[in-house]
Amino acid sequence: MALSWWRSHSVRLSLTLWNVAAMMIVLAVYAAGVFMFVSRNASNNLDKEIRYDSQWATAMAETTNGRLTWFEDPVNFGEDTPWLSAWNDKGQVIYRSPKADRNPIPGADALAARASDRIVSIPTELTTFRVLTTPSVIFGRHVVVQVARSETEMRRELRTLLLILCLGLPFGVGAAGFLAYSLARRALAPIEHMSARAQSITVANLHDRLPVGNPNNEIGRLATVFNDTLGRLEASFEQMRRFTADVSHELRTPLTAIRSVGEVGLREPRDERAYRGIIGSMLEDVDRLAMLVDRLLTWSRAESGQARLAHESIDLQALATEVVDDLGVLAEEKQQSLVVERDAAAAGTGDRLVLRQTLINLVDNAIKYTPAGGRIRVRVATAGSDAIIEVIDSGPGIPAELQPRLFDRYNRTGRPSESGGSGLGLSISKSAIEMNGGKLTLASSGPTGSVFRITLPGSPTPRKRSVA
Repeated sequence: MALSWWRSHSVRLSLTLWNVAAMMIVLAVYAAGVFMFVSRNASNNLDKEIRYDSQWATAMAETTNGRLTWFEDPVNFGEDTPWLSAWNDKGQVIYRSPKADRNPIPGADALAARASDRIVSIPTELTTFRVLTTPSVIFGRHVVVQVARSETEMRRELRTLLLILCLGLPFGVGAAGFLAYSLARRALAPIEHMSARAQSITVANLHDRLPVGNPNNEIGRLATVFNDTLGRLEASFEQMRRFTADVSHELRTPLTAIRSVGEVGLREPRDERAYRGIIGSMLEDVDRLAMLVDRLLTWSRAESGQARLAHESIDLQALATEVVDDLGVLAEEKQQSLVVERDAAAAGTGDRLVLRQTLINLVDNAIKYTPAGGRIRVRVATAGSDAIIEVIDSGPGIPAELQPRLFDRYNRTGRPSESGGSGLGLSISKSAIEMNGGKLTLASSGPTGSVFRITLPGSPTPRKRSVA
């Protein structure tokens, strides 16, 4: 029950209660220390006064008619005379002050019999006395001088101090609690503002950020972390929206084509060959649709950093030869020359499957945009510690004003678009290469053709692979 009550309260109240509890302990310890210190000093001072009385009594002794006397002038001393008694060496009382006569101390005679120059406390019905019994020699006579003082005044002062401390402790704790609550409220005000702002942030306004008063303190760093999280959420939602728009945009065309072909096929009876042609056309659109979905998923994983890539040494010449062999039939259909050139043995580091798909995209684009009878070269080289693959075509080139948008998604303005591509190939290829720690760039482009360059971190030990 107590734990649930504690948890149900705000941080501000919790901080205040903790501060009040800590302040109570600190003030109680402080008050106890002060009382003990003052009590000890008062007791020591009383002992000093008693010893001073003993020395004073010895010095003030007089002889009158052969006997020792003190304080013969009652006018000057009267009630101000100290508690004083004296005994001779035979144990007989030779003097008592008026105060000693009125306030006898039990056991005083016994103390005189064994005088030890030690202060002892003797309680009585009214108060407690401190008694000092000292053997002394006065005017050649052995006497015992006994002085005493009451602890009443000292105890009264200590009670007054204790009362002040006990009454001041609640006021001190109350003041500390009020100040603690005010300070906690002021210190936690930025968190309340952050909470209010966070509640107002929805999917529609993820661009809003929490207020950061001082980025160098704990609350400021917390707000900065939340803002970074909101930034990542905003990027994720934006990516999701873009992906949804991408899917709806790119799937609309093949789905419409499939529907149109199907509707045309159902308008009138046809023979088996016609139906086969219609179904074949629909299957081609389905293949393009599946390829498009695969590219969209690949691009989404690449952009979100979820794709897990291998880190291996790749023989770039063997990889280029493999890709050229696979796509050679497409070049032959357009009477194009597709060859691999090697300036130097090169090995790169990265994911072989990703690099292979990227190289296929680049060579496929070169075949599409190079006129019939043209030439396409895949060149393998090195540049310092980097490995390079270049895809060089003899096509019409890319206009200079369109080159900055060449790697944008769905860009189809870089080259003539008779192929009807999705516009994702170069964007996916660039993201894939960058995930491998490399770069994909348009090295040059002009009327005589274009050069796409893949730069990868070099590897000193290329792994040989057989070419199928």
